Amino acid sequence: MDFKNANELLTLCEEQNISISEVMRNREIITRECPAKEADQKMARVLEIMKEAARSPIEKPIRSMGGLIGGEAQKLAQHSASGQGLCGELLEKAITYAMATLETNASMGLIVASPTAGSAGIVPGLLLAFQEVYHFSDKEIQQVLFNAGAVGYLAMRNATVAGAVGGCQAEVGVASAMAASAAVELMGGTPKQCLDAASTVLMNMLGLVCDPVGGLVEYPCQNRNAAGVANALIAAEMSLAGISQLIPFDEMLEAMYKVGKRLPVELRETALSGCATTPSACEACHIHA
Repeated sequence: MDFKNANELLTLCEEQNISISEVMRNREIITRECPAKEADQKMARVLEIMKEAARSPIEKPIRSMGGLIGGEAQKLAQHSASGQGLCGELLEKAITYAMATLETNASMGLIVASPTAGSAGIVPGLLLAFQEVYHFSDKEIQQVLFNAGAVGYLAMRNATVAGAVGGCQAEVGVASAMAASAAVELMGGTPKQCLDAASTVLMNMLGLVCDPVGGLVEYPCQNRNAAGVANALIAAEMSLAGISQLIPFDEMLEAMYKVGKRLPVELRETALSGCATTPSACEACHIHA
């Protein structure tokens, strides 16, 4: 059940008439030599951690270790509850959960790196919002997490998910691609539609730099997780509407990787340019040093 690229993944789906999540779940069972029950239990634990990380800061905000974030998710939740939200229930919940997860991470809480700590809010943010709005079961969400895992695996194998290597397009970009693909499958899309959505995301986030203020995974990382969720939702919507992509996911991954390697070192997680060197950011780092 192994696959080296998205084209091979699609071929497996077509030949066996199964979803991306089923291919990835079977791969995990075979390569890890574990019973299906064990694989499902591990994914159930993943979802459990995601839920706690996405919800606890809304109820009890905690200031981050660097002091740059904390309480943003609660403000979003309160704004949405007041009926003044602009984005609609699904996206409002998604960005709230995404930002909350980054608060959990920045305060040394337990999160699921999906694929990294700095982008850990996007997959749970979108999928938990889908679960609440469309009443999906835990089992259904656990299943499509295998889909997200397949996309992350392809990025790890053929490109990078590290901001220090490829910029934030490799972290938030890949996380958003994972979320978009999983969302498409959750809503009944085909494997090709899943990967079209993933390709759309990378296209729209191509060139995004990694410029953490103070070198901390707090700001602007939290804001970009919210933007990544929105990007993933847009891509999923387009794909489910039947809009295919000219550039397949394998080629977009390669393009992302090449762009990332061409980014100057100052824009690859070193905090030497971009947001990190603005006067206000430098002042904030001095205050919280």
